[in-house]
Amino acid sequence: MPPVTLRLKEPLTGVPLEAESISPDLFADRSREEIEALPVAWGNEAHRLGDFFQVDGERSEEIEVEGPIGRVKWVGSAMTRGRIVVHGDVGMHAGSYMRGGEILIEGNAADFLGVEMEGGLIHVKGNAGHRAGAAYRGSKYGMRGGIILIEGNVAHEVGAYMRRGLIVITGNAEDFLGARMAAGTICLFGQAGLRTGGGMQKGTIVCMRPVELLPTFAYDCTYAPVFLRILFKGLKHLGVQTPPGATDGSWRRYHGDLADVGKGEILIPA
Repeated sequence: MPPVTLRLKEPLTGVPLEAESISPDLFADRSREEIEALPVAWGNEAHRLGDFFQVDGERSEEIEVEGPIGRVKWVGSAMTRGRIVVHGDVGMHAGSYMRGGEILIEGNAADFLGVEMEGGLIHVKGNAGHRAGAAYRGSKYGMRGGIILIEGNVAHEVGAYMRRGLIVITGNAEDFLGARMAAGTICLFGQAGLRTGGGMQKGTIVCMRPVELLPTFAYDCTYAPVFLRILFKGLKHLGVQTPPGATDGSWRRYHGDLADVGKGEILIPA
């Protein structure tokens, strides 16, 4: 089946549009008229999806979204299958609670990308905001599975409270990357900010560039981890090119955060 195409009728102003209904799970068995009738919220007003988007196509697990939707929230939230392609920027909470399928964002993603996701793939061609792959305030665990690939920079607290899964960032990261991690892997190609891995209990943070570590991280050894070669080979299949020399040479391993459980690790090229 050809994809369902959504075209924003007019640029949004004022409050964002909340559109959890943009999901392959809801589009797969619905006609065009039924898709247009799906609920969205604009402020405290209930609307139909067709009030804001022109809908072309029906009954498909693939969705293409066109137009400036940086003020459209919850795209692909809790989706379990299918594929969403956003031709541009996307608003907050994209892919939150995601359990399967794929989201491709050709622009930038706002805050809370893939928060508490459990499976699937999110690929961002641009930058991402705060707390991508992290937990919502008050939740015990963040990302619990799946893959998030970000080809640009990220803001604060990415991967905070992460439980499982993989986050790959080819740009730079701001402060508190991987804070309070319980497990999982974060791979950062660019420069890390302050307090990387602060409070982490378990898990792995791979930093391709030198990073200012907290004093509660202790040096263990210098070695050539086999799992990194496997990881970088897998990333090539996803279209992510690793920096030159990343698969060769040795890495310095530091364990911490010793102010907590202290079983996490940060790897830095030797």
